[in-house]
Amino acid sequence: MGVSVIEEQRDIIISTVKNITAGDWKILVVDTESKKIIDNVVKEDDILNHNIANIERIEDRREMNPTMDAIYILSPQSHIVDCFMADIERRRYQRCFLVWTTVLDPQLRRRIDGSALAKQQIAGFETLSIDYFPRESHLVTFRDPWSFPVLFHPACNGLIRKHMQDLAQKITGLCVTLGEYPKVRYYRPQSPIHEASVLSSHLARFISEELDEYAQWNPNFPPPSSRPQGVLIVTDRSMDLMAPLIHEFTYQAMAHDLLPIKDGEKTTYRMTVNEGSSDEEEKDMELSEKDKVWVENRHRHMKDTIDKLMSDFQKFIDENPHFTNSNSDTTSLNAIKDMMAGLPQFQEMKEAYSLHLSMAQECMNIFQHHKLNEMSPLEQDMATGLDEDNRKPKNVLDTVVRLLDDDAVAQSDRLRLIIMYLLYRDGVIPEDVKRLLAHAALPPQNGEAISNMELLGGRTTHDLKDVRKDLRPLFPIDTKAPLAEDSYMSRFNPAVKTMLEYLCRGALDQTAFPYIKPPLDPNEDALIGQGSLRAAKPSWAGAGRRVVDNRQRIIVFMAGGATFSESRSCYEVGAAMNRDVFLATSHMLTPQLFVRQVGDLSVDKRRLDIPMERPAPRAPAHLFERPAPPPMSAPPGLPTQPGQRPPPGGAQKVPGRPPGPGGLPGAPRLGSEPAIPPTQALGNMSLHSSRPSNASDRPSSSTSGKPHKLEKEKKKRNIFGMKKG
Repeated sequence: MGVSVIEEQRDIIISTVKNITAGDWKILVVDTESKKIIDNVVKEDDILNHNIANIERIEDRREMNPTMDAIYILSPQSHIVDCFMADIERRRYQRCFLVWTTVLDPQLRRRIDGSALAKQQIAGFETLSIDYFPRESHLVTFRDPWSFPVLFHPACNGLIRKHMQDLAQKITGLCVTLGEYPKVRYYRPQSPIHEASVLSSHLARFISEELDEYAQWNPNFPPPSSRPQGVLIVTDRSMDLMAPLIHEFTYQAMAHDLLPIKDGEKTTYRMTVNEGSSDEEEKDMELSEKDKVWVENRHRHMKDTIDKLMSDFQKFIDENPHFTNSNSDTTSLNAIKDMMAGLPQFQEMKEAYSLHLSMAQECMNIFQHHKLNEMSPLEQDMATGLDEDNRKPKNVLDTVVRLLDDDAVAQSDRLRLIIMYLLYRDGVIPEDVKRLLAHAALPPQNGEAISNMELLGGRTTHDLKDVRKDLRPLFPIDTKAPLAEDSYMSRFNPAVKTMLEYLCRGALDQTAFPYIKPPLDPNEDALIGQGSLRAAKPSWAGAGRRVVDNRQRIIVFMAGGATFSESRSCYEVGAAMNRDVFLATSHMLTPQLFVRQVGDLSVDKRRLDIPMERPAPRAPAHLFERPAPPPMSAPPGLPTQPGQRPPPGGAQKVPGRPPGPGGLPGAPRLGSEPAIPPTQALGNMSLHSSRPSNASDRPSSSTSGKPHKLEKEKKKRNIFGMKKG
C-alpha cells in the first residue's frame, strides 16, 4: 500500500508521545480542538499503551498530580495558553512537555517564556504542524465550512487576510507531514468578472512564504528523498462551477448527493439492522477507511458497484453453502438483503454488506423516481457544451423547460438545472430567469443563489445590449477523441482531473497556472512529463526488497470546498500517471450544501455565525479558584512533615502515595475511610497562610517509574471518567 496521510499523521503523534515518555509514565493533557485531531487518527488505547497513565482535558476539573510529569498536546489558542499558565501557577504536575499542533503566536510564546515558574517546570517545547483532518489516505479537510463565506461573501473582506494566514499554516503543515517543499502554482482566471478572482494568487503567496519561513527555521526540512520535487497547486471553487451541481453516478458522490449521510467528526448513515428480527434496531453506520467494502467500491460507477456487491455476496454463498438453499434467489438486491439477516455468525461482514446494499438500493430508487435518468444526459450536454456525438447540443432550453414542469423532478434538482443552464448559456436576460423560476414553481428567494453565482465568476444574467465575449473554455474538449459507448451519462470530467493530467504530462499552461517562483529551466515541466531517471523504478529493487517510494507527490488545494468527484479524480490520475495526488480543502461539498452556501452570500453575515467573529473563548473560571489554605497545626500526638497534611480521621497513610499538595478536596478514594472535617484545627487556621514552597516539588516515595495504583485505575477510564468496557 502507498503513502497515507492518515498513517503519516498517526505516526507523528504516536512517535512524539513515545519519545517523550521514554518508558516512564506520564499524564497526557489535551484540549477540545487538539483532542479532535488526535481522535481522528489515533485510538485512545494506542496512546495509553505508550506509558500514558491517563488522558485529561485541560478545560476540565482535574486532580493535582505534582509527582507525575505531563505531556501537553495543545492547540495554540489564547484561552488554552491561559489554561496552561493556570496549571503552571498551581504546579499541577511535576514537569511539563509542551507540544503544539501548529505554530504558537509570538505574543503568546513570550508570555510563557516570561514566566519564571514556567521556566522551572517546562522540560520540552515543540511544534508538530498537524492542524488538519485526514479523511482518506489522499484526502484532507480542515472541517471549516465557514471558509466559503469568508472567502466569497462581500462583507467578509476584513476577515480574509487572517483566514488566508490560517489556511497557509494548515497547508504548510500538510506539506511538512508529507516531507515536501513543493513548487507552488496557482489558478489565474482568464477575463474574470468577480472580485475574488485574485484569491488563489494571494493564498499561494501566503503558502510560499510560510514554507520558506519553515525551511529557514528547520534546516532538516525537507528530508532527503529520491522523489522528484513535489508540486502544490492552489485553486478555488470558481475554477469549476459545474462539478458541485451535476449529478454524479459514482457510488461515493451519488450517495452523498442523494442520501441523508451525516458528515461531521464521523461520516455516518442511519439504517435499520437485523430488519424483521427481534434484534431490529436503528443504527448509525460509519463510512470510513476501516470499511473495506466502502474503500473498494466508492469510486466505481453505481452500476459496477451493485454488480460487485452482488458478485462478492454470491462468492460468499458459494463458499458457505450451509447458509442458504439451492432455491434461494441471489440475483436481486432485496433477496440478498433478506439472506444477510440470517447470518449472525458473520456480524461485521453482514453489517458492511447490508449497509452498502441498502445504500445502493436507496440510491437507485431515487434515481428512478426523480427522473435522474432523463436529467443526466441534459446535464452532461450543458456541463461539457457538447452532446454525446461531440456536437453542439440542440433543443437544450425545450428539454430544460419540460423537466422543470415535471412533478417527479425534485425542487432542489430544478434549481440545479436552472443554474447549470444559465452557466452553459453564459447568462440570459433577467426576465428569462424569472420565467424559468416560474416554470419550476420555485420561490423568488431562490433567485439569490442564481445571482450570487456571479460572486464566484459565473455569469447568470446580462443586459439585452451587452456584447457577448466568446470565451474559450479553460480545458477545451478534444472532439475527435472517441467516446465509450456506455459513457453518455458520465462524459463530464471535473476541471481538476484535466488540470492534473496536463500537469503530469508537463503541458499545464503557465499563463493560467503560473508559478510563484518560476523554475530556472523553462523545459523542466516537459522533462518531468516525459519521466525522469529519478522517477523510474530502480533496477536493484529485486524480489523481496522494498521498492523506494519515489513517486512524485502532487498536492491540490481547493479553496471554498471540494466535491467527491474531484477527490475521485485525484485517485484516478494518481493511479494512471504513477503519482501520489493529495486533495486538501476546507470542507467537502454536496450539491445541496453548495447551493445553500451560494444563496447565503447575500444574507447579513451576522446570521452566518462565522467562528472568527464570535467572542473569543475564555479559560474556565474553576482553573483560577484559590486553593483552600491548609491547617497550620496538627492535633497533639500526630507527627507531621513540612507540606504534609494529617490523615483525616487518623486514617493510615497509603504506602507509595505522595504527600498531598493541598488545594481542593479530592474525590473519595478506593479503600479509604470517609473524610472527617478537621474541627480541632479550625480555631488555629490562618486565612493568610501559604503552603511551603517545597510542597509540590517533593518526589514520590515510589521511584520505579511505574504508575501508582491511582494511575492504573485512571488508565482503565476514558476521558469522561467512565470505565472502559
